[in-house]
Amino acid sequence: MAERQSYHRLGLFVVVSLIILFLLLFVLGGRSLFTPTLKLETYFDTSIAGLDVGAPVKFRGIPLGQVSEIASAASVYQHDVPIGKRTAYIVVRIDMTAGTTDADQLKREVREYVKHGLRAQTLLAGITGQQYLSLDFLDPKENPPLAFPWTPKYPYVPSAPSLTTTIIANAQRFLANLNTANIKGISDNLTQLVETLNQKLDQIPVTELSSQLERILDDTHTLLQHTDQLIATAPIEQAVGNIATASARLDKLLANPAIDQTVVNTAAFTARLKTLAASNSLDRSVENIDRALQRIDALLGDNQYDIRVIIQDLRATADNLRQLSENVRRNPAGILIGGPPAKIELPAQEPK
Repeated sequence: MAERQSYHRLGLFVVVSLIILFLLLFVLGGRSLFTPTLKLETYFDTSIAGLDVGAPVKFRGIPLGQVSEIASAASVYQHDVPIGKRTAYIVVRIDMTAGTTDADQLKREVREYVKHGLRAQTLLAGITGQQYLSLDFLDPKENPPLAFPWTPKYPYVPSAPSLTTTIIANAQRFLANLNTANIKGISDNLTQLVETLNQKLDQIPVTELSSQLERILDDTHTLLQHTDQLIATAPIEQAVGNIATASARLDKLLANPAIDQTVVNTAAFTARLKTLAASNSLDRSVENIDRALQRIDALLGDNQYDIRVIIQDLRATADNLRQLSENVRRNPAGILIGGPPAKIELPAQEPK
């Protein structure tokens, strides 16, 4: 009886242990077995060294899944294609958890995202960190999709060149250019440049330049002293007082009601001028003056000879009046009595 009870206890312990183990596995990672996933695939025509199965996949920095498969296009889609016609693409497949909001939205709109520039690109997490696959929006014109003759098994996302690959390629081209560069010629030119600079530096009159610099500094110091003296002796307080007095007078002048009345009168006069300019009376006055001038011009042109005779008569009359006024000045009584005065003869003096 005791042996049977011990068997029951042992069996119960084993069952409870299995249940606890199953619960732990479910909590730690077993739930992913029941979570639907979204599969995507992309193709690379360059090396993806450093990207391994299980590497994280991030959509604009948000973790959404991991790399599930890396294989060549020949082993996946081109079994029966001759070697000379096969593509050298690398097929990378992605498992994305569809339970998250971003994964669900990406599943529904992946084709529209691709049209707007969604591209897969390998990146490094930091300078020397793990390499992961990034999904981000890039320029579709600069990163066109690759051409391939098969139908993708899963939704296709075009790839973009890796920044690491681009940097390495640029470094390789730079090193290749260094190999072809004329290093010896560059070194000789640098040596010649240094020698020329040394010669020019030796030809510079350092002593003369130093003496000139000292004179300039002395002149500057003297100028500053004179400026300080002028500022010290200048009637700054008097100038400030004059400015204050002028400001007070100006305020008093502006406070005068006559200024306001003048402004009002000026505004009224300006309004009248504007009204006069806007009306047609000014134009009519100008037209009347123009017609009057034309009539005067025509009148003077028709009677030009008569006007000349009248002017000559006026000159003769003016000469007669001038002569008459001279006679009146010399002999005022002769105008009324008539005739000049009798000549007076003085008695001759007898000689002694």
